[in-house]
Amino acid sequence: MTTITPLPPKAEQRAGFRGRFAAVRPAAGFAVAALVLFAGAPLALSDFRLGLFAKYLCTAMVAVGICVAWGRGGLLTLGQGVFFGLGGYAMAMHLKIADAGPGRLPDFMQLYGSASELPWWWRPFANPVFAVAATVLLPMAVAAILGSFIFRRRVKGAYFAILSQALTAAFAIWLVGQQATTGGTNGLTDIQGFFGYDLDDPVNQRMVYFVIAAVLLLLIALARQLLHSRYGELLVAVRDSEERVRFLGYNPANVKLVAYVVAAGMAGLAGALFVPAVGIISPALVGIVPSIELVIGAAVGGRASLTGAVLGAIGVAWAKTALSEEFPAAWTYFQGLLFIVALAFLPGGLASLAAVVRRRRAGRRLAGGTG
Repeated sequence: MTTITPLPPKAEQRAGFRGRFAAVRPAAGFAVAALVLFAGAPLALSDFRLGLFAKYLCTAMVAVGICVAWGRGGLLTLGQGVFFGLGGYAMAMHLKIADAGPGRLPDFMQLYGSASELPWWWRPFANPVFAVAATVLLPMAVAAILGSFIFRRRVKGAYFAILSQALTAAFAIWLVGQQATTGGTNGLTDIQGFFGYDLDDPVNQRMVYFVIAAVLLLLIALARQLLHSRYGELLVAVRDSEERVRFLGYNPANVKLVAYVVAAGMAGLAGALFVPAVGIISPALVGIVPSIELVIGAAVGGRASLTGAVLGAIGVAWAKTALSEEFPAAWTYFQGLLFIVALAFLPGGLASLAAVVRRRRAGRRLAGGTG
């Protein structure tokens, strides 16, 4: 018979304290994040810097989806620019129609195009409800179609990463070639209003920032709920042993498809909110390089940790703005070096640094005790 040795009173107290702390830690983390986003940042930053921070928060939304798909599902999504762009263009198309006014064409169509009326595929975006829904549902629908073909044919690993990157390149090239209807290389620019609010007004710009901050917290909460559900456990199981999950009666293709579609919806929503925050959407913001930058942010912070992925995305986006001004030619190399170092020496990102240090200390104590 096995006997269970009770913990000493102090050890039992410490274990109970750690258990209670683990239970309230998520709520405390959200409270701190809300305090920083809704009170600290608006008070500490100028209107210009707050606008930049809103841009960084949009990249953090994409990183939440990358954490779900890559961090937990093992899907290296190098093509999130496609879904970011679909959401961004859907929102920008509606705002350009609204800026032009009833019966008028957007300014770039008058300059580059010869049509006297909106193209047929632009017309539904005049409806604000349709446009807002399309910013999320359109990327998710495209991801569902692509993912069905990819995952059912068991494409994975490097092949999936390369294919997703190729799709991003094709999307950017298509946008460039449709100058009369998408603005071509310039994209959709000079967006002045956001559902009746003038974006030149600093008060309205702050309103857009608060909307972005609230949506980011909502996406983090939804992703956390998803990852801690039964589906989240199944997603990790598919990542670690796909054949074993198939043997147990589950279809790994469907499990991966859900993660891919969820990540696409988050990227589309991020692109939609990026448009009023920055006032522009263009092929240069949705191509291969921006897609890789989004992945680098999640990798540096910690792709398996929601907090790490979000902070990493914000940190890399800030570094790009700050360092590219001083070292425009060297920034790209530095960014690539960040990605290589993160994957080679700290696969779990900065979020795993404390755990790595604890393991090494424990290893040293064990080695010392053995010696």
